[in-house]
Amino acid sequence: MRLIGEDGKQYGVVDTRDAMKIAQESGFDLVEVAPTVTPPVCRIMDYPKFKYEQEKREREAKKKQHVTHFKELKIGPKIEEHDYQVKFHQLERFLKRGDKVKITMRFRGRQMQHVDLGRNILNRLIKDAADFGEAEKRPYLDGRVMTMAFGSKK
Repeated sequence: MRLIGEDGKQYGVVDTRDAMKIAQESGFDLVEVAPTVTPPVCRIMDYPKFKYEQEKREREAKKKQHVTHFKELKIGPKIEEHDYQVKFHQLERFLKRGDKVKITMRFRGRQMQHVDLGRNILNRLIKDAADFGEAEKRPYLDGRVMTMAFGSKK
């Protein structure tokens, strides 16, 4: 196996027993770094310290990332103005937080004859939300449900 010391020193190709002996004398662990190459590469290191630092780096990286959630707002084609404003402000809050929003509008019974009214409401929503969000999917009818998706502007 190819052996690398704790300070990065190259020992070259060494027998396994010799590598174990060198690691024990230095007081560190022998860790196989690249098992698939020929010959396999091993490194002498303080393994618990290495694991701790690796977990610490992962925690730091996790702090800096933002997880995008997918929220859903349900509205009806006969929505009143106040209810529209409530849903609009929810949409604004979700998009400013960096989430994606799916808006679904369900048509019931005779409402299917007035799909254009529902499409007008969703188009109004697109127009009103143009400052902070953009429609990733335009409104489309799937059976009795009209759906669209919003994403925040970069």
